[in-house]
Amino acid sequence: MTVFEAIVYGVVQGVGEFLPISSTAHIIAVPWLLGWKDPGLAFDVALHIGTLVAVIAFFWKDWVNLIYFGITKPKTPEGKLFWYIVLATVPGAVLGYLFENQVETTFRNAALIGIMLIVMGVILYIADRLGRKKVEIENVGLADSLIIGISQSVAFIPGVSRSGITMSSGLFLGLTRESAARFSFLLSTPIIFGTGVLKIKDIAHTNVQIVPFAVAVVTAAAVGLLSIKFLLDYLKKKGFGIFAIYRLLLGILLIAVYFIRQAG
Repeated sequence: MTVFEAIVYGVVQGVGEFLPISSTAHIIAVPWLLGWKDPGLAFDVALHIGTLVAVIAFFWKDWVNLIYFGITKPKTPEGKLFWYIVLATVPGAVLGYLFENQVETTFRNAALIGIMLIVMGVILYIADRLGRKKVEIENVGLADSLIIGISQSVAFIPGVSRSGITMSSGLFLGLTRESAARFSFLLSTPIIFGTGVLKIKDIAHTNVQIVPFAVAVVTAAAVGLLSIKFLLDYLKKKGFGIFAIYRLLLGILLIAVYFIRQAG
């Protein structure tokens, strides 16, 4: 792993984790398209640590507030939101754990990823067009949280995108664009943390390239912070259409390259 590759992967992870375009799809697609070696589990850990740092750094005040009210005043809007996020995390965590092997093997298929990028792009576009966009995050209810949490459980399929499916679900449920994104980011925090912890355990006894590892962490964190801020600001004025179009184009590219290589 070179430093240049570490930077590229860090940028890809930092952008893809928080924008609704699927970081997993991009992390798989980049080496596949460019002919690079698979970065390996240790590097995956670095990328998750980086995005965890980003989401905690951006939302630490929100989390301090949510945890405080969740423990001391659980019946307040902030207290309820904390426990709703906790409950909504469960479906995605369970299925992610159960299907971890499939994600690392069976689902790492460029054609499947391309199809899911396109399908999820269409869903995101429809949700953005049809959603009422009236509900603010403090008014999200238990049923809404559980539905969004359950939808997150299919994000283990590369190309779906955790942020993409949760934001789409939020839009279908009537959340404003910014509230759907903010809820998605808060919901992603425990999942990213849990994934990182599990993977750190797996690399405990492996040799890690310190410099590329550190570069990947810093790059993913910095770009992740910028991506979160960009999306929240962008959604105040515009919708998700540009991301749906990007997913469509990337999906077509991956499918085309896949069949060209199969034919060759």
